[in-house]
Amino acid sequence: MNLPAKNFRGLGPAAPAGFQGAAPLGGVQGQSPWLLLSDWLTLLKPRVLTLVVFTGATGLVIAPVHLNPFLALTAIFCITVAAGAAGAINMWYDRDIDAIMKRTSTRPIPAGRISPESGLMFGVMLAIMSVLLMMMATNGVAALTLAISIAFYVFIYTVWLKRLTPQNIVIGGAAGAFPPVIGWAAATGSITLLPILLFAIIFFWTPPHFWSLSLYASADYERAGVPMLPVVKGARHTRICILVYTLLLLPVTLAPYLLGLLGPIYGVSALVLGLWFIVHAWRVLNDSQDSRGISLTKDAPAKAAFRYSILYLFILFGACAVDRLV
Repeated sequence: MNLPAKNFRGLGPAAPAGFQGAAPLGGVQGQSPWLLLSDWLTLLKPRVLTLVVFTGATGLVIAPVHLNPFLALTAIFCITVAAGAAGAINMWYDRDIDAIMKRTSTRPIPAGRISPESGLMFGVMLAIMSVLLMMMATNGVAALTLAISIAFYVFIYTVWLKRLTPQNIVIGGAAGAFPPVIGWAAATGSITLLPILLFAIIFFWTPPHFWSLSLYASADYERAGVPMLPVVKGARHTRICILVYTLLLLPVTLAPYLLGLLGPIYGVSALVLGLWFIVHAWRVLNDSQDSRGISLTKDAPAKAAFRYSILYLFILFGACAVDRLV
């Protein structure tokens, strides 16, 4: 279904009918302490944090200057808390569309287990704490970059782009690309070419990663009025874009090796991983489809591409760290 992006302008965070947002500050009355703790942790988007922590730690590991272990762990902790804070604020702002979408309707705020005000306060407090602690533990460059990453995710992606344009993931992908830059800055107090290239890798990786998900979650996005690419431009156009971005990603990932910033362990890994990513994208493009481009295989290739994209980034950044340490 092709819908113009302008139809999605102005969709605000007002709660839909039936939204349960009146939970007390501590959660639902009588709720188990363990379930309550689980809900607060869910606000941090823990599955997303895994990649954030790993890529941020990679930035620390490959930096030419090494922090002592305690300060390094503190820097990683700050990156983790900051990303979780941004996720909590995102859940607060998106509580209206989360309540509509099947895969997010059970999140703590739309389900009414945590009040919107509590979720927002939680996110803001964690954001401030993470930046201040990074400043005290490392340096101003790392703290400023951390603050920019939070602001970008909250204001540029969540508030502005997500509900406005199908290019939300393309531009908003920068929000998730900051961790290796922050890790590098925490160790060195500066930002040079290699962390910028790592930023670019995540930036170009994000669209095919997220569009693969959006192909089989497009009904959810359409129901919530979010202009994801499959909703606005259709599934066939999205498949083409996935292939285009995986093709663009390959030379970007090879750049650190070709420029002599990383060695052959990384270079070979980037080539092999990138070619296999292209194979996945090609399978997505050639998935069995009806006349509208809708998958006849329940988007099996897109689901496989999404799973692989996560593994891809873990192995690629792992190879980056191993290459520098060996």
